[in-house]
This record gives sequence, C-alpha cells and structure tokens, in this order.
Amino acid sequence: MEYKHILPSLEEVVNARKPVHNTRVEHKESLTGAEKFALFMTRKIGSLGFFLFLIFWTLAWLGWNMFGPSEYRFDPGPAFVIWLFISNILQLILLPLILVGQNVEAKAADRRAQLDYEINKKAEHEVSVIIGHLENQNELLLETIRKIERS
Repeated sequence: MEYKHILPSLEEVVNARKPVHNTRVEHKESLTGAEKFALFMTRKIGSLGFFLFLIFWTLAWLGWNMFGPSEYRFDPGPAFVIWLFISNILQLILLPLILVGQNVEAKAADRRAQLDYEINKKAEHEVSVIIGHLENQNELLLETIRKIERS
C-alpha cells in the first residue's frame, strides 16, 4: 500500500495559515472620535477615584455651607436643592455616555470572541490534519512490519 497524498502536507497547512493579528489594536484604530471620547469618559468616570472625588466634593460643599462662617458661605439655605438638581442633571448626561462606552467595549469583546472561535476552528482543523498524518504513518509502519515479517 502506497502513501496517498490525500491529506494536505505540513507545508500546505503552514502556508494556509493566516498571520495572527491583534484585534484589540484593530478595534482601537477603528473607533471614531466620539467613541474614543465615550471610552475615555467611561474609564475616568467609572473609576473609584472619581467616585471618591464626588463624595469628597459633596461633603466639602455641604460641610462648608452648613458649618462654615456665615459670611463666607457661598451657597446658603436652599442651595443644596440646586446642587442636587445639578447632580441629577450631571447623572442624566453621564449615564448614556457610560452606556455608549460599555457598548463600544462590548463590541471589542465580541470581536475577541469571534477571533477565539476562528482560532479554535483552525486548531481543530490542524489537529485533525496531524491525526490524519499520524494514522497514515501508523499504516505505513504496520505495512513495513508486515513486509519484514514476510521476509
């Protein structure tokens, strides 16, 4: 039994492979200016540092206007209601911006998942080719052993 070249050779498998590319870099390069801004704001506003800054700012604002010298209070009386209103407006603006940033990040995650799938498909194909080559080698070895036993 002769070795039949049914399966692709190792050289053919290597030549058929596409070079590996970094989808994260490609994704970053494909972003628009608005998407980059949304991601920047999402990363900065969604950080613990920004959260702590807002807490500190609010406590300082309230503390000064409640307990500071009355002639130096810059926001006396019902002004806290205005601060709450401004805070709510700020939240209403930032929430959609953060969601846009999360959607952009989700697109990148989808691309990574697709790349993982493609790599898994390639690996599965290459493993099946290797197994096929091993099976052919096994058949050749068995045939060689049979020929040696006959002689």
